[in-house]
Amino acid sequence: MIPKDHPRYESLMLRAKIVDAYKKGILADSGMIAHGRGEAFDYLIGEKTTETARKAERAGAAALLLAENPVISVNGNTTALAAELVVELAETLGAKIEINLFYRTASRVEKVEETLKDAGARRVLGIEDEEKGIIDGLEGPRARASLEGVYSADVVLVPLEDGDRAEALVANGKTVVTVDLNPLSRTAKTSSITIVDNVVRALPNIIQEVAEFKNYSDDDLKMILENFNNDQNLEESLKIVSRTYIGDA
Repeated sequence: MIPKDHPRYESLMLRAKIVDAYKKGILADSGMIAHGRGEAFDYLIGEKTTETARKAERAGAAALLLAENPVISVNGNTTALAAELVVELAETLGAKIEINLFYRTASRVEKVEETLKDAGARRVLGIEDEEKGIIDGLEGPRARASLEGVYSADVVLVPLEDGDRAEALVANGKTVVTVDLNPLSRTAKTSSITIVDNVVRALPNIIQEVAEFKNYSDDDLKMILENFNNDQNLEESLKIVSRTYIGDA
């Protein structure tokens, strides 16, 4: 039992979720390493949503609302940390949810699907017996995507995605919105909109922005996107990391 007055309570609770997901077979062992890497960067941005991240979250919400076929692509880590938030965002957007696992097994797919449905998802794509298309630029099982999901999507939200898949999705003409605490990762650098934030903070913010933006015109949403520059966003994120690490002096 972790006492609520522990200075690292929230961080330790997220770690506990990751460990529990691994024990249940939702998460591969390497997923715990990936979480630790992200946690280190979260320290460096002060474990809070920065103004830079909020700008990216607003842009991501605008892109998702403008999409004709928005899809949320989820892996084991995202499922472990934020299954309920994924379902809530999908419901708010009318978006599809698709499973995408780096270390894919039938058992893990089944457990991730079960977790998402327990969180309220009515339908989950990316399961084993589903018809799939091949994403150009990738090989093996990770190249396969649901025909009605990621394969035909115009905008894909991919929290905690791996770099080569994010790069391939962009190369295939898709707008890729990612949540990645590491502004130096290939995912961060190749995605269309990179949100440098913890997924458990980013998703509620996107949900909030989507609810606000639903009354906006398409022209207003397009203006938000036109005023967003991902390279500048990443530069500002790196400055925040540097200031936290070496101080403001």
